[in-house]
Amino acid sequence: MEHQSSSFMVKTVKASLLDVSSNYVLGGPGGGTDPQDRSFFNPDKYKIILFDQRGSGKSTPSASLEDNTTWDLVKDIEVLREKLGVEKWHVFGGSWGSTLSLAELAFFYQDGASHLFPEAWEEYVAPIPEEERHDMILAYHAQLNSVDEETRIRAAKAWSKWEMATSRLYVDPAYITRAADDDFANAFARIENHYFINSGFMKDGQLLEKQSIDKIRHIPTVVVQGRYDVVCPATTAHALKKAFPELTLHIVPDAGHSAREPGTSKLLVEATDKFADL
Repeated sequence: MEHQSSSFMVKTVKASLLDVSSNYVLGGPGGGTDPQDRSFFNPDKYKIILFDQRGSGKSTPSASLEDNTTWDLVKDIEVLREKLGVEKWHVFGGSWGSTLSLAELAFFYQDGASHLFPEAWEEYVAPIPEEERHDMILAYHAQLNSVDEETRIRAAKAWSKWEMATSRLYVDPAYITRAADDDFANAFARIENHYFINSGFMKDGQLLEKQSIDKIRHIPTVVVQGRYDVVCPATTAHALKKAFPELTLHIVPDAGHSAREPGTSKLLVEATDKFADL
């Protein structure tokens, strides 16, 4: 299958489009897409779009927080859809991507992990003075936006390594090495923290409100959730299922956060194969 790459301008921000097609894959915030993200879709049935959100991946300027909110991203998705002439597509997202998927579809989001990953937690808190550790998001926000580049990069690597270390049921050293890359860590940590500090630019529970869910009840929806996900805990999927009982929820008993864990990946591929025939 031929892969095409292009980009488009949004105000002064250039967003990267890796595969021109009619199916959209969400990721982020801040991590960017990976060509391996195509593996969840049968290329004989799907045209696949991988989209780097503002400041991430190949989008420029890298790690930028200017005009970078949930609702800016929702607008970008609509610009992308219209630019490609796509009237209807399947929306696929994991982690932050699932939240942004709900925001885009409808209307246009850590405790306990430190006990499961104590050695990773020590490295995560290391850059933060002890008197500031009562609010790690706020403390990291200060360092990730420091005027001193060394401070920013050190904090970005520690933040990114924490998430990489806690994303899989079995810690994958190769996966953690991504956090050592200055550019990746800077974009991933700064943008993710930017969204966290601003509560996803939404009020608490906004996407679970009845008036929001009512707009999408008719859309076939599958959620695949790792039982031992400490990044986006299973309680979040359970809350969505309670608000949106029409969806299909799969809890993978031997998986954490990563979509590439075997049990999770298998169910995601089954879902995309099923949706291809709708």
